[in-house]
Amino acid sequence: MSISGLKSKFTTLCWFTQTLLSISLLCLLVSPAVSHSAASEQQIALELQKHLGCQPIDLVQLENNTPLLASKDICLAIIYTKYDSTPLWVSSKGPSYKARIIFEYLQDSEKHGLNPLIYQVGEIRQLWNSKNATDLAKLDTLLTYNLVHYIHDISYGQLSPSVTNPQLFPEAGYRDFNPVFAIQQVRFANNIKDYLEQLPPQHVHYTSLKNALEKYRIIALQGGWPYLPEGLKIFPGNRDTRVAIVRERLKMTGELSQESNPPDPYRYDLELRDAVIKFQLRNGLKPDGVIGINTRGALNVTVDERIKTIRINLARWRWQSHDLGSKYVLVNIAGYNLKAYRDMGQEQALDIRVVVGKERHQTPVFSNIIRQIDINPYWTIPTSIAKNEELPKLRKDPGSLKQRNIRLYSSWNGNARELDSTSIDWNSVSPGQMAGYRLRQDPGPKNPLGRIKFLFPNRYDVYLHDTSSPQLFNYTNRDFSHGCIRVSDPRALAYFLLEDQHGDWNTERIDTAYDSNSRKVIQLSRPIPVHITYQTSWVDKDGTIHFNVDVYSRDKKLAKALF
Repeated sequence: MSISGLKSKFTTLCWFTQTLLSISLLCLLVSPAVSHSAASEQQIALELQKHLGCQPIDLVQLENNTPLLASKDICLAIIYTKYDSTPLWVSSKGPSYKARIIFEYLQDSEKHGLNPLIYQVGEIRQLWNSKNATDLAKLDTLLTYNLVHYIHDISYGQLSPSVTNPQLFPEAGYRDFNPVFAIQQVRFANNIKDYLEQLPPQHVHYTSLKNALEKYRIIALQGGWPYLPEGLKIFPGNRDTRVAIVRERLKMTGELSQESNPPDPYRYDLELRDAVIKFQLRNGLKPDGVIGINTRGALNVTVDERIKTIRINLARWRWQSHDLGSKYVLVNIAGYNLKAYRDMGQEQALDIRVVVGKERHQTPVFSNIIRQIDINPYWTIPTSIAKNEELPKLRKDPGSLKQRNIRLYSSWNGNARELDSTSIDWNSVSPGQMAGYRLRQDPGPKNPLGRIKFLFPNRYDVYLHDTSSPQLFNYTNRDFSHGCIRVSDPRALAYFLLEDQHGDWNTERIDTAYDSNSRKVIQLSRPIPVHITYQTSWVDKDGTIHFNVDVYSRDKKLAKALF
């Protein structure tokens, strides 16, 4: 709808609201006098209608497709007009049962990492016991607007990150959210608690992180953990007064047993070394047992900062798909790992290392469906790589393509001719002209896709694949690709995907196809969901919380938008 159309529609709405207000005022004049000590239903309705008086509307918001939820006046006017401008949650007796449940969930929003103050719980609390008609009318509108605000945030994630940085956080929030429909769902729900309870993600990754938030808040209430002062590196076997601080710190987060009580608390013994290695693994550090500058830095991250990180990652889960599937693949860019799950996430089948995109070629966050497995694939080189990397190589050595079994075609058409790269003067070819050529590498040991790739067609042209550079999996931080995800054990992933597919694809048959030089494309009879995430905080199958390095430096930007 055009801006003028929206403006006309809202003008009509304002006229309708004012007409209702006039009728109500007339009814009030001919009604018997009412005591000022307690509000009547009629007085509450009249005060409510005053709250719905027309307000100046910033049409720029509408032009920018800002959702109705962001414009409180429009939101409330449209909702209450749907219900004849009568209270939804209060009466002359005060707040209803549903009002109490709504208020309870607004206050408990902190359990999900949300801020209850955003949902005006202070203002609601001040009005809660009032019997004054004006207060009750205001209470009703506060409950209504903050309920739809909460339903949106807990279901789709806060919209603020997408508004602040639409390119970096395009998934955040839901611009087509319908507040009127949300209120209808609550009004018609047989059990309002059950309805509100099922709004956030129900999968184990979200619920376990929510539980971790509670544990870390308890630590914060206890005063947090001690600070480890600067000094020389501490190696196993060393004696240092700071070792006692490390012991206390690791007991608080569970890497070291509470019962640990060595005869010399200042000696860095083997028990503490094992605890330090656990801590390093859980914080994306090199697990060498040495307490150096990086490990000391991670130990000194405050509990409040850790809580903020958990809240950030709960927000990320809310804006991704809530239904991950009964069997699915989960890639964590920030954790450099791929996990595969069965039984709605209750059984972890795989946990393998991956390589992800570099800072300037960031792997995107999205969900999709794996539909094909391509064994011994060709690699069609993207135009960006052809222009920026292959063209300079050809200018130096026109035979560089042949050395790597890369074929050159005259165009991207299906009937394009194969060309001899040594017969072309590459110094006269511009990057734009280079994009017109198609470069395709044959299967083999030099093919960067390796022996297998897993396809899920998407607008980013990103997929999972094997690699010809397995040595990169030995690094702790593995951001080396152009955006695609390289898998350290692609056979294991193939076994997992094909274990219950039609065609009797057992491990022996997969291995035979894998070890051959023949290309084979397998269509999955039961496509498998794949979720590419960016989680800098997550909980493993043992209930242990992990904090990863923020490889793309997104947490600060997201924190600024959220908090």
